[in-house]
Amino acid sequence: MRDWWKRLFYGGGIAALLASASFTAYCAWNVYAYPKSEKERVPETTKEAYHFVLVPEELDNDYWRLVEKGAKAAAKELGVDLEYIGPRQANIDEHLRILKKAAAAKVDGIITQGLTEAEFVPVINEITDKNIPVVTIDTDAPMSRRVAYVGTDNYYAGFLAGRALAEDTEGKATVAIITGSLTAAHQQLRVRGFEDAVRQEKGIRIVAIEESHITRVQAAEKAYTILKKHPDVNAFYGTSALDAIGVAKVVEQFHREQKTYIIGFDTLPETIRYLQKGTIAATVVQEPYEMGYKAVQLMAELVAGKDVPAVTNTETKVIRKKDLPLRPARNYEVNTP
Repeated sequence: MRDWWKRLFYGGGIAALLASASFTAYCAWNVYAYPKSEKERVPETTKEAYHFVLVPEELDNDYWRLVEKGAKAAAKELGVDLEYIGPRQANIDEHLRILKKAAAAKVDGIITQGLTEAEFVPVINEITDKNIPVVTIDTDAPMSRRVAYVGTDNYYAGFLAGRALAEDTEGKATVAIITGSLTAAHQQLRVRGFEDAVRQEKGIRIVAIEESHITRVQAAEKAYTILKKHPDVNAFYGTSALDAIGVAKVVEQFHREQKTYIIGFDTLPETIRYLQKGTIAATVVQEPYEMGYKAVQLMAELVAGKDVPAVTNTETKVIRKKDLPLRPARNYEVNTP
């Protein structure tokens, strides 16, 4: 009797083993013979979107909003994630802190300015040492290991401003310069280019250079002080987007619109209004939307392993009232991104 139960036990186990093997083979055959639909099929590898960070000089500055618009348009087209983060108002320490934080988060690429050589070059080099590419925008850091620069040739832009002032004043003017920053590289280049452009003009004198810290209020305060100290000043050059606006307010308060020449930078709505009124005579036009767009485009090519040019200069020109309205509007009209 015991032998009979043994035979039954072993026979049942073998049958169960054969049934299990058959079922496994059947399931495997179904998997290969009838694959899942495209929607159900899981890709072999899943590549997340690249994560880029754009760090502007000032977060809410209208000029940088145009850069942001261009950058986000390119990011959408290319299918990459773009984060726009920076100081509320120009602050180098906060700017550098945000750059370091982005690097610590191991983003795929960082787009930023190279505002001052002493502070920005070491940080940019530190970031690139972590195999995170850096593209400078608007302001270059050529002594750093940044991979590429996209933006205005700032010396040339300043030179254009100087030649425009010389032509429009027929080579006779007592000039005051209001600059956004005495230490920022792009502002220094705009001043130097201007000085070189008017150097040979015997009738042009530069009697003051003051700093606005990129605010309308301080630009106005410095213009007021200059006119009190140098009442013979009859021309102003503003090197940042808000400088000419601040100067124009003071010039109108002094009722000197007819005898004071003002040339500034960029095409903020207030600048255009003063240009239409004739208080501002001319302004240097950049292409902030194109800067943002091309910077993201270059960064995408970089992380894909492609070679990119070390310098890409966007167009710069001087415009006057007769040149309005400006086109294409994307470089000049600020909308909520």
